[in-house]
Amino acid sequence: MKIEKLLDGVEIADIICELPESADDVTDDSRKVVKNGLFFCVEGNNKNGYDFLGEAVKNGAVVAVGEKKVEAAICFVVVKDVKKAMSAICSNFYGAPQEKMKIFGVVGTNGKTSVCHILSRIFENAGYRTATIGTLGVSYNGTTEETVLTSLGTLRLYQTLDKLRNAGVTCVFIEVSAHAIDQRRCKGLYFECLIFTNCTRDHLDYFGTMETYRRAKEKFFDPFYIGHAVVNADDEAGKYMLGRVPATTYGVSVPADAYANEIEILESGVSYRLHWKDVVLPLHLHISGIFNVYNSMAAAVACLEMGISPEDVKAGLESVTVVPGRIEPLPTHTPYRVILDYAHSPASLESILKTIRQFTRGRLICVFGCGGGRDKEKRPIMGEISGRLADFSVLTSDNPRLEDPMDILRA
Repeated sequence: MKIEKLLDGVEIADIICELPESADDVTDDSRKVVKNGLFFCVEGNNKNGYDFLGEAVKNGAVVAVGEKKVEAAICFVVVKDVKKAMSAICSNFYGAPQEKMKIFGVVGTNGKTSVCHILSRIFENAGYRTATIGTLGVSYNGTTEETVLTSLGTLRLYQTLDKLRNAGVTCVFIEVSAHAIDQRRCKGLYFECLIFTNCTRDHLDYFGTMETYRRAKEKFFDPFYIGHAVVNADDEAGKYMLGRVPATTYGVSVPADAYANEIEILESGVSYRLHWKDVVLPLHLHISGIFNVYNSMAAAVACLEMGISPEDVKAGLESVTVVPGRIEPLPTHTPYRVILDYAHSPASLESILKTIRQFTRGRLICVFGCGGGRDKEKRPIMGEISGRLADFSVLTSDNPRLEDPMDILRA
């Protein structure tokens, strides 16, 4: 691609050496640089892209982009904001795939995966071709590609959007983690609708305090990038998300624009009546738990606000039988039941155990673990929750990373 087109819209502070005529690829991984490629120098939390500039040059880079002025054997473009520049350059290189699809985001400690999955089913039912990007990977056209992170890095995100556009996808539902917000991985994307589910304790190893964690989510509600918001009014942090962009609230416990009543939670699912404007939808879902009342409400309200008919919303919701990894029954062919749930925070663990307790006829046994290198203070909290709500707890190893698994268990 011609370099002038590639750098279109980038705020350039300086250019060291002469620009090449073109660049054939873009990457922030020096190992993946190809001949005549462009390399982004990004200072991350663990690695500094400038340390790999020499390797990038050796592998064929002809131009590099970063915020610091450095002498290099190739042209170096100094920009004011490298994350913003990455977004613009990736958009130019991949032909602005984000502009060819409707993009929806889900922000919150818990519920992101479920809400994205439910949104996808509703929009599919309404005739759209959909994709989800999140914890479970990239899912579209009946396939799922694994990913390492809940929210993709900027470069991988634009590559993925390009692939989805070429596959005919028209609506994309993205889990937006607090890390992704803080690291501005979604810079440059416009969200038709952004859903806020909740803010409960998690990731304090990274954010330090709940206040900082909450503010990370709050600052993402930028009117320049968000068309509409759907916010959980029952969550204390929800009030901080309001007033920034046009928003619709939903809830059960406090007054909200959309609300649920006549809630009945059964082992086989949940039933409730959803009220939104002058619409009343009697719903009978095949997924259980009060948290799925909230998850399904969030998805339903977003769809209604985006113009999906009440009939399609109802049909889509009632077609959901399971969300992978979320209160998912596993086939064991035994007299007892095994439920899989990726509960990763104190709030999510407590919620799933309380839900299952309602239908447990014998003993409730909880098998769980906490990952290494993450928030250590939540470990005893989750241990207390399991000890209080389960009849028997089994603590196991869950990706210890660089920590001794026994040290994690002793916490």
